[in-house]
Amino acid sequence: MTSKIRIGIVGYGNLGKGAVAAIRQTPDMELSAVFTRREPESLNLDDPSIKVAHISEAADYKDKIDVMLLCGGSAHDLPEQTPHFASLFNTVDSFDTHAKIPEFYQSVNEVATKNNTTAIISVGWDPGLFSINRVMADAILPNGENYTFWGKGLSQGHSDAVRRVSGVKNGVQYTIPADAAIDKVRSGENPELSTAEKHRRVCYIVPEEGADQAALENEIKTMPNYFADYDTEVNFITEEELKRDHSKAPHGGFVIRGGNTGDGNKQIFEFSLKLDSNPEFTASVLVAYARAAHRMNQEKQYGAKTVYDVAPGYISPRSPEELRKDYL
Repeated sequence: MTSKIRIGIVGYGNLGKGAVAAIRQTPDMELSAVFTRREPESLNLDDPSIKVAHISEAADYKDKIDVMLLCGGSAHDLPEQTPHFASLFNTVDSFDTHAKIPEFYQSVNEVATKNNTTAIISVGWDPGLFSINRVMADAILPNGENYTFWGKGLSQGHSDAVRRVSGVKNGVQYTIPADAAIDKVRSGENPELSTAEKHRRVCYIVPEEGADQAALENEIKTMPNYFADYDTEVNFITEEELKRDHSKAPHGGFVIRGGNTGDGNKQIFEFSLKLDSNPEFTASVLVAYARAAHRMNQEKQYGAKTVYDVAPGYISPRSPEELRKDYL
């Protein structure tokens, strides 16, 4: 029997918890350890057999882990953590600040190439699965336009960004697509839509005691790469209201391309997701791509990679023969 792929997890927030659940459903993988910045004893894992260690001890596991899943936030954690851990392990992360992906790629690629590791960056559903479908649609329908709509749903990256604002005790952010804009795109009109015309962003914030709410609202609404280009609404609520009304994490969205082929025939390409749990689904994508990182590293495909560099066969647990027989 082929030995299992040994997985480590850095971070035990919602994404890290989702990764633990996904690994349990993946027969060819095993969880070696969870690494945290908190006191390891403070983590409440429901499985006492799972090893928990402080993040400072991760280097001691270099020969015990095949792929490290990096489950921190894009605003502050991953820009530092991915280059660091890519010097020690094969890694998979979900860096999702779209505007900064090129420079993030360069910083990770330099480290991973030097250390003969494979680091697959910006994995998830957007960036990730949506990215693949944008490229496919563009290649198939060159005479057309791509549109991406997110939500209605709770965004992990944007929620993490608002929670990092000084004076914010807790909070979440929902992305809400404009139905009128979606209808125009699906009709094949290929309209010109501004960022604000396609989505609204709605935040629910628990402020620290004594915080200047007007200042908090302004800082959130003007945050570059997250809220500055959108119609953003900020609501201040209590901790009890946040727990009661905003403890779930649904999400989803659409990639739609309208285009014309041949004699001007109208064609619509659409890929969509509807998710009960954004972090659990994203974690499941990370776990699948951990298989790819391990396989590609065995083939000496070193350096940073994106979903564009990973053939679907690398992420599947099935053999090429099975895929050709059952899925092609």
